[in-house]
Amino acid sequence: MENQSIVPPRVLSLEDRLLQKLPFAARLDQIDQRVTGWMARYGLTMMRVALGIIFFWFGALKLVPGLSPAEDLVRNTIFFIDPDLFQPVLALWEMAIGIGLITGQFMRLTLLLLFLQMPGTALPIVVTPEAVFTYFPFGLTIEGQYIVKNLALITAAIVLGSTVRGGRIVAQA
Repeated sequence: MENQSIVPPRVLSLEDRLLQKLPFAARLDQIDQRVTGWMARYGLTMMRVALGIIFFWFGALKLVPGLSPAEDLVRNTIFFIDPDLFQPVLALWEMAIGIGLITGQFMRLTLLLLFLQMPGTALPIVVTPEAVFTYFPFGLTIEGQYIVKNLALITAAIVLGSTVRGGRIVAQA
């Protein structure tokens, strides 16, 4: 039996309905289709490479003592492991994630490494909350902002994970 999906017609949003009332709606729709088509074609690759650059860069900074802004946070959070041993291991771990994302190779392993690393990035919330919050639970220090931005990284990784079996983004006409 052939797997044929029936795609229901797109329900127009309020924005779509308002745009249709413009005198140049047809031209605007052509531009919109072109732009969203480009985004669908290149967005996942751009997100994967950008995420890879972030991980590689942040990892490489950790290889040089005093260069990473997260160094003190890591040292104060992972106090139960010798930081002189842990920092380079974490650095290489993050760089491996970066290389995997940039190249697009071994994505399952790369994303596994990323998801295993992410809980550690949230540890300061529990271990050193004074380094994370200026006023609990809303006021964040720069370190706290650094940790919260990981929600975007995790979400991007989830989206990329949806592609390991051939998933992709398709722009609707």
